Amino acid sequence: MNEAEIKERVAAFLGEHDPSGDRLEFLRARFDAGLAWVWFPEGLGGLAAPRELQQVVERELADTPQINGGKQGIGLGMAAPTILAFGTGEQKRRFLRPLWTGEEIWCQLFSEPGAGSDLATLATRAVRDGDEWVVDGQKVWTSGAHHSRWAILVARTDPDVPKHRGLTYFVCDMQAPGVEVRPLRQITGEAEFNEVFLTGVRLSDDLRLGEVGDGWRVAQTTLMNERVAIGGAPTRRGGGVMATVLSAWREQPELRTHDLHQRLLSLWVEAEVTRLSGARLREQLAAGQPGPEGSGMKLSFARLNQALTGVDVELRRDLGYDDWAFRRSEDVDFYGRGPGYRYLRAKGNSIEGGTSEILRNIISERVLGLPSEPRVDKDVPWKDLPR
Repeated sequence: MNEAEIKERVAAFLGEHDPSGDRLEFLRARFDAGLAWVWFPEGLGGLAAPRELQQVVERELADTPQINGGKQGIGLGMAAPTILAFGTGEQKRRFLRPLWTGEEIWCQLFSEPGAGSDLATLATRAVRDGDEWVVDGQKVWTSGAHHSRWAILVARTDPDVPKHRGLTYFVCDMQAPGVEVRPLRQITGEAEFNEVFLTGVRLSDDLRLGEVGDGWRVAQTTLMNERVAIGGAPTRRGGGVMATVLSAWREQPELRTHDLHQRLLSLWVEAEVTRLSGARLREQLAAGQPGPEGSGMKLSFARLNQALTGVDVELRRDLGYDDWAFRRSEDVDFYGRGPGYRYLRAKGNSIEGGTSEILRNIISERVLGLPSEPRVDKDVPWKDLPR
């Protein structure tokens, strides 16, 4: 399939479906027409077409109802590719359509109070009981859990083997008895994140993704896609936070200094390198699943976003943020709102999606091939690890 054929399909679709009508019905029809993710299989929102043709679809449908990337980000960027890679046919048919249309929002139950950077030490247990699993534990830093219908969950099913080998991956029903969501207030005053307590939560075995004990391998697919979703999104030249900084630079020449000028030039170069590296990464994605290179994109995104938002605040000489009231956030917003909000929110960029320190380890070991750090707990059963 080529660009001309994609355009023909889009034109035929628009001829049959009025974008000014019901938004949800339009999105459902777009999924059914294979114009959600064109590289997905037919019948699952795609056309089995080359991934790069997705940008053609987005251009042609730019003025039609759109999905909410801020609210649906975890489902779109993390749950969907994992379900596609490891889900059964029934799981794919059940979850992918409402995930893409936004009828069902997803969150991610990975990190724990004692298992953040070293996720494999997680302690949430899943014990089999016939055709069900009983889950007990606590998860933390869960974006959007307060409005999620489903979650991707990693739990420990075998404490007698080393930490990476005793994990299993599940889809968790966030409306099941025993699921409790509590807000975590952030530096902005919002509660975009949550802590989630799981007490005797029963999940049927048909909500398991992948084989029992193979959860770490399944989770790697999620994590690699997560880093690409956060750090590898396409941007135009001079776009994103860079655009707001350049606007402030042009509008207030009296605030310019030699030091700020040099820093801005350096950040412009880094932003261009990051943007072009992202384009290269997306070309690699067209040939298969993301690899560890996505960690480099996410690492660069975090550093660049924090530096640019800092320059933005310096140029304006005012944090410009005076609403510290506690409130529930409806979606994840890195770029909107004022400079003070962007500066404060960017502080989380080097934590979410993998801390910058851990990403540097991944890059050094799995991309550059450097010797790994000594790991004395590698072959020790999880139950024997000190806690």
